[in-house]
Amino acid sequence: MKKSFVKFAALTLAAAACTAAFSGCGNSAAAAGKSRLEQIKERGYIEVATEPYFAPNEFIDSSKEGDDKYVGSDIELAKAIADEIGVSVKIIPLEFSAVLASVTEGKYDLAISALAWTPNRAENMEMSKGYHYSDTSLYTVLVREEDKDNYKSLDDLKGKKVVCQSGSLQEQLIKDAMDIKELNELLYVSATTDGYLMVSEGKADACVCAATNGDLYAAANGGLTTIPDAINFPVSSEYDGTRVGAPKGETELIDVVNTVIDQLSETDQYNKWYEEYSEYAEKLGLE
Repeated sequence: MKKSFVKFAALTLAAAACTAAFSGCGNSAAAAGKSRLEQIKERGYIEVATEPYFAPNEFIDSSKEGDDKYVGSDIELAKAIADEIGVSVKIIPLEFSAVLASVTEGKYDLAISALAWTPNRAENMEMSKGYHYSDTSLYTVLVREEDKDNYKSLDDLKGKKVVCQSGSLQEQLIKDAMDIKELNELLYVSATTDGYLMVSEGKADACVCAATNGDLYAAANGGLTTIPDAINFPVSSEYDGTRVGAPKGETELIDVVNTVIDQLSETDQYNKWYEEYSEYAEKLGLE
């Protein structure tokens, strides 16, 4: 029987959020006048919020336990940042909207979860330099394989039920690309994998997605495909580049993150991780 990314999304995030709530208590009692970077160094670990259902950036290897089960190119980035500071990393798994809210509210130190720059995020959190760009992160839709020939262009989404992850760049892209009133309905989910499942079960016609992530899911589950040659969403330079988020005002911490990003960019290391974990995630979907 195939291992499926659906299993990743089926994990009880409510329980994870409960665990995360305990691990984040130290931040609420932070010593006055100390920067977050100083607090991280004193406590000996950095708390990184992520939604672990977005392979190859962040996903779960259910054969492993504890924090070791969280894997992906973004998880490697989190470890590199922790190494630069001289601390360990603690992964906080949350739904995507909670990832954004927790860092905006200052509950956790960083959000590393395939974040794109948006005006709203830039207003509410510090955002790093870009570390992964759209030339290898094409955005398209995932549809049922039996229906793929019905989609020749963006116009063919008109009258269809389209699903996207709430608060994501994908939501912004579909809204920028067309008048959503022309859709039958625009549906929202907390995790993109939930959107894929809706398409598979016939509850939606298409799910807006990053092509790499959609391809990995389709390979693991069958009967689905992405159609980047027919429908793709251009990412403007304003939104381009995956980024790290930190609580507003924590510029010292973001400076460290940017230093790590510069180091990884010099060796193309992040892109190497991205390719490595694309292969890793694909193998998880095999028998």
